[in-house]
Amino acid sequence: MGTGGGPPIPATIGIVTTQQPPPASPAATASPAAAASPAEILAPPLPYGPILARLLRPLQRGFLVVNHSFMAPLMRHGLGWLVGNPLTGHLMLLRTRGRRSGLMREAPLGYVMRDGAVYCVAGYGEPTPWFRNLVADPNVEVILPTRRFKGTAQPVTDPVEWLGAYRALIASFGLLGRAVVGDIRRLDDGTLLERHRSLPVVRITPRYGDEPLVAGPFDPGGRGWILPYGATLVAVVAVRVIATRGGPARASSAMRRATARQR
Repeated sequence: MGTGGGPPIPATIGIVTTQQPPPASPAATASPAAAASPAEILAPPLPYGPILARLLRPLQRGFLVVNHSFMAPLMRHGLGWLVGNPLTGHLMLLRTRGRRSGLMREAPLGYVMRDGAVYCVAGYGEPTPWFRNLVADPNVEVILPTRRFKGTAQPVTDPVEWLGAYRALIASFGLLGRAVVGDIRRLDDGTLLERHRSLPVVRITPRYGDEPLVAGPFDPGGRGWILPYGATLVAVVAVRVIATRGGPARASSAMRRATARQR
């Protein structure tokens, strides 16, 4: 599931007044809605439990730091194939144009490929910064583990398409997906739409004339992840074997030196 694209920017209401508003009461100041943007107040509730819902803001800030300092540069330099796996999902880098700044914004996101398009989901609902950016400007760039393309992003409005893409996305997230939204395999389509439709699913299609998208070994469903993780496992085992073999020899040498000093 995905985050990023810069910190959320409160939406303007478009009303200007010179009258000073009355001071807010302590109760209003302490309420979560008082610190939320108008877009967040009007957005439908997200399908998370009360604990996770309270942690969304801190988690978003933490993900922004990790994404900006590590994940985005890694994927920008073509090394995204090193981090994907079936347990936590595979990542792409979505690049959108800031709706206010005009600057390029980057967000590492989980994804799936279906019918020649890439699908992703806005885990913070409609106020998700990158989602609001692509609604304002649907021209985006996508960096996959082994390739990149420019395309057009469109929120999915058809319920059947949303259901298919959303189920595929959560399944591709592995244990992470179940930990966040639960086991949706037990939910029928009607219940899933009722509880989870507040999470927008986005379809990204390549520009006209570009080669159609075909899933590769490092995309969701592929087995390319075995290469980096297998190589890491082999390296760890080799280091331990070398250390184990060298340990007794060093200990024996130390004992011989100690015995020689006592003579």
